[in-house]
Amino acid sequence: MKRLLLSLSALLLVSAVVSLRLGTASLPWETLWQALTGSGDPLTALVVREIRLPRLLLTLLAGGSLGLAGAAMQGLLRNPLVEPGLLGVSAGAALGAVAAFYSGAAAFFSLALPLAGMLGAAIAVALVLLAARRTGSIQSLILAGVALTAICGALTSLALNLSPNPYAALEIVFWLLGSVADRTRDHVALVLPLVAVGCLLLLQSRGALKALSLGEETAQSLGYSVGRARLQIILGTALAVGAVVSVCGAIGFVGLIVPHLLRPWVKGDPAALLPLSGLGGALLLLWADMAVRLLPTQQELKLGVITALLGAPLFLLLMLRSRRNYF
Repeated sequence: MKRLLLSLSALLLVSAVVSLRLGTASLPWETLWQALTGSGDPLTALVVREIRLPRLLLTLLAGGSLGLAGAAMQGLLRNPLVEPGLLGVSAGAALGAVAAFYSGAAAFFSLALPLAGMLGAAIAVALVLLAARRTGSIQSLILAGVALTAICGALTSLALNLSPNPYAALEIVFWLLGSVADRTRDHVALVLPLVAVGCLLLLQSRGALKALSLGEETAQSLGYSVGRARLQIILGTALAVGAVVSVCGAIGFVGLIVPHLLRPWVKGDPAALLPLSGLGGALLLLWADMAVRLLPTQQELKLGVITALLGAPLFLLLMLRSRRNYF
């Protein structure tokens, strides 16, 4: 497990450095180093520091959050077909961002979009917890998340349908497809604290997840509070995923693909899977973003399109093999 952790870390570091070279014009290694140290051409340094570096950091934050949250949610619900968006966090963040678009607030305040997305994610999680509070069961939590996701999706479609400006509707659609392009250091600074707290909450739940894999009664006999662990994972997912979705848009399937691919390497241990899924998610999304920049298309593909093309076939494969016991 430690060897795999080190291998993924080294591969992620190399991929991150290579990613900084990619763009409209690839930079030589020497030029890239000069740009990072501030000893080269000022214009090149500006491009690297203000455009490529924030894009890289957001990609790592988004991929790591989605992978980590996906592994935690699958461990909590003991179902390999679960992804972070199940609780309505992504749909709520998307609806909040669409409201910022529709109201025109995004045009007057650059951070109105991510702030509205975070507010939407927070409201969505609060509603899910409130709806599932009476029974406190996993089933009610899932049903509440599915229902809220459907409602947020319907309201988002309504906003698109009622948009008086077709160009504004097209801008909303493009944002919903997910991307890390044209993001700034302000976006990184906005999501970094929330992602850090959310990921910390998820990592702290490793012991509870390992106990829950043996059943709720066994976990309680070992001294773990099932309700507290559930709340901790839900809040961690809301903070981390809600923050990145509000800035990057909806990027699906990362939280589904990565834990599934790495689970055999840890023999189904949900505690060991968490840090590996965080690294794997960051690595997968980074490779997807590099592919977006390298593909010879007239217009740069959206990141959510690439992850959906990868994730949808794997999801169908998981559905066909769902009778196997993964936990």
